[in-house]
Order: sequence, then structure tokens, then C-alpha cells
Amino acid sequence: MRVLVTGHNGYVGTVMVPMLLEAGHEVTGLDTNLYQGSTFGEEIETPPFPAIQKDIRDVQASDLEGFEAIIHLAGLSNDPLGDLNPELTYEINHRASVRLAKLAKQVGVQRFIFSSSCSNYGAAGDDILDENSAFNPVTPYGRSKVMVEQDVSKLADDHFSPTFLRSATAYGVSPRLRFDLVLNNLVAWAYTTGRVFLKSDGTPWRPVVHIRDMSLAFLAVLNAPRELVHNEAFNVGRPEENYRISELAEIVAEVVPGSRVEYAEGAGPDKRTYRVDSSKLARTLPEYKPQWTARKGAEELLAAYRRVGIRVEDFEGPRYRRIHHIKKLLSEGRLDASLRWRVPQSV
Repeated sequence: MRVLVTGHNGYVGTVMVPMLLEAGHEVTGLDTNLYQGSTFGEEIETPPFPAIQKDIRDVQASDLEGFEAIIHLAGLSNDPLGDLNPELTYEINHRASVRLAKLAKQVGVQRFIFSSSCSNYGAAGDDILDENSAFNPVTPYGRSKVMVEQDVSKLADDHFSPTFLRSATAYGVSPRLRFDLVLNNLVAWAYTTGRVFLKSDGTPWRPVVHIRDMSLAFLAVLNAPRELVHNEAFNVGRPEENYRISELAEIVAEVVPGSRVEYAEGAGPDKRTYRVDSSKLARTLPEYKPQWTARKGAEELLAAYRRVGIRVEDFEGPRYRRIHHIKKLLSEGRLDASLRWRVPQSV
């Protein structure tokens, strides 16, 4: 299948695209390349494939012609970054995404797979939530994802088939590794300082998913019979991989030798708390078989941090933390206030 992957140079995209290519799909990437300075370890090695250097807000219908499917990953990628400028978050994550879907439908793209999020459920308490549960997003990032789902689902018809994949909180090694994700961050603190450092009180629930299992979900939907996934939403993860943050911390302490759990002074509760039932995807598409657990992921992360020799100033600084990286590009004048490059960048 001819597939356009937006955000192909990000945390998930740099893992997903090689998997798509290996599965025999013909991939083109589209990315504004905000994180070209955030490569973790060795340079990214991927079989050559075409790529478009463009902000998602500037996509034209001509960019989308000839594709059978779009996997839409691009956007401001987490709650702190979304809070930087909420209006900009809605412009990029919501309005540009809906515009992309409308253009895709206009030029005859048949499949549109949107990277949504379990953040849609927001402040949800201890109940286990399935795809029919109420949304309760508490951040601009979460609200923007809900708004895309609501608007794009209305575009579905016999010729345009959207699917919404609500991924759990991601973890795992990537060429564009993020350290603002809970498991990635906890293992980094444990490896570098011996402290599994919690900035909240550890009580919130989080479902977690390895980015390879997350990518497998997109592959499964891409290959699925249309009638099984048409205008459907799926939670992405494993039903048993719901943890309190404190439980994730204990797993990390067991994996990283000599480390111990420590709470930040004054650490309080996080209003984002949700547990999800992700069994619908495996029931609908039995070939989707996620393989990873939080413990296995922590072991993978520890091995990668040892290999690269990660330091606290790396993962707490502007190279790898998305919000700090963007603020640095703004302060250097490389990005304008709308987060567009002042000078064009190469992909």
C-alpha cells in the first residue's frame, strides 16, 4: 500500500517507518523536522524512502495525491508542550489534522489512521475504561485529540475510512527518544543517579505501551479489512499493562541495580489518572499480538542508556525534553512564535 506517514522523524515515526517498509508498504514521510537535533545515540539508519519537508499546517492537496492511506502521527506531542501555547496546540493538533483529513478525502485517500491518545479519558479515577467510556480530557493536548476524533469521524463514508488509535502512554527505545514519558524518565533517573525519582505522589493510573507494539497496531489496522476498522476507535496497549506510577517506579527499582524509589519534595497528585481496557483491538484483529511489558521495556531502556552513556543534563535538558528543545529553538530565533522555521531545514 502507498502510505504517507506524517511525523515520520519523531519518537514513534522513526520506529514505525522501518516496520512499515519491512512489511512491504511503500512509504513517504512528511515532517517539519523540529527534532533533528534530538537523535539518541547513533544516527538514524533506515532504508531510503521519499520524504516531504513541510509543516502539517501547510500541506496541500497535491501533496496527498496517489496515497491509499495516511498514518497521521504529527503534532505537538505531550501535555507540557501543549500547555506552552494552547491556541497553537489547537491550531496544529486539531485544525490542521481535520484539514489534512478533508484534503485526503478530497483527493481520494481511502484510509486515514489517526494517532489519538488515552489522554482523551483524562481524569477518570479507578474505573476501567473502554472505547465507549466518556471523555474527560484535562489538558489542551487531550482536548485536541478528542476534537479531531469528533470532527474526522463525521467525514467517514463509503470512500473515506478513518480509524482512531488511542495509544496508552508510550515507552521504549527510539532514535528520537523522549525522556518526558514516565517509564523512559524513571529508568533514566535510576541509571544516572540511583534514584527512581517521582515528581508526583505516584497514585495516578497509567496504561503503558511499547512503541513497537503501538506501531504494530497501526500496521494491523492498515492491513485489516475495511469493514472491521471503519470509523472505529481502539485503545492500544495490553489490558494487563495498567499501573499506578508508584508500581512502575518499583519495577524500575528492581531492574536498575542499586536504585531506590524517591519522591520529590512536596510531590502531589496528578489529576490525569485513567485505566483502560485495550482488548477490543486484539478481539477485532487477532493477528495483533503485542509482546512488550513494562519490565521488559525497562530492561531495554537500561541497556540503551548504558550503551550511550546518558547523563542527567542530557535527559533533563533541551536535547531530549520536547518542551525544553522547542523553547531553545525559540530563544535562538530558529523558530518563530508560530513554531515555523525561520530558515528552511533539510529532512
